Amino acid sequence: MVTQSSADHSLYVKKSAFDITTLLVYVDDVVLTGNNIVEINVVKAHLHSRFHIKDLGPIKYFLGLKVFRSLDGLVLNQRKYCLDLILETGMLECKPAPTPFDPSIKLHADEGALLPDPSSFRHLIGRLLYLTNTRSDISFAVQQLIQFVSSPREPLMQQALRIIRYLKNAPGYGFCINPTPLLKFRRFLILIGPHVPLPDALFLDIVFS
Repeated sequence: MVTQSSADHSLYVKKSAFDITTLLVYVDDVVLTGNNIVEINVVKAHLHSRFHIKDLGPIKYFLGLKVFRSLDGLVLNQRKYCLDLILETGMLECKPAPTPFDPSIKLHADEGALLPDPSSFRHLIGRLLYLTNTRSDISFAVQQLIQFVSSPREPLMQQALRIIRYLKNAPGYGFCINPTPLLKFRRFLILIGPHVPLPDALFLDIVFS
């Protein structure tokens, strides 16, 4: 049975007792994957009979995401997308920043001059937000700036450009998807404050593959 994802209407999933096949559609591009090559070929044959598709083989590049295989699994990054963003903002010759966010600076909605063209800030934040698909290290900084897209000011743009300077350190960073089916659970204890009774402490279960 094929079901359409409620979280992403362009994603379709077909499940059986032991197999799963997923199909992602973007305009006229389709990404097809699963754990049974026979089932994948059945889906491709059905699609070809209806739409005359062209099989481009194993995925290498999709919507700014570069995909390649290593001994450890699938590696995803957005290196070209990141380099284009650095070039677009004119930061190619800038000095790299050691961190994406300066913790000593407090962001305020009413501090500094308003940007004459607020769309430039919104466009940049949108580009950075898409980059967080593979760059979780900038997620916090981007989320902080998203709060101010309605009336962006000069200090906020400087913080956004600091993220660009940070990206210059390693534009090819990404992550690896390990094919192992085994999951390991590790539990961490976080104390909210000094002398907090154990029942009031916060436990986090984090899954590692």
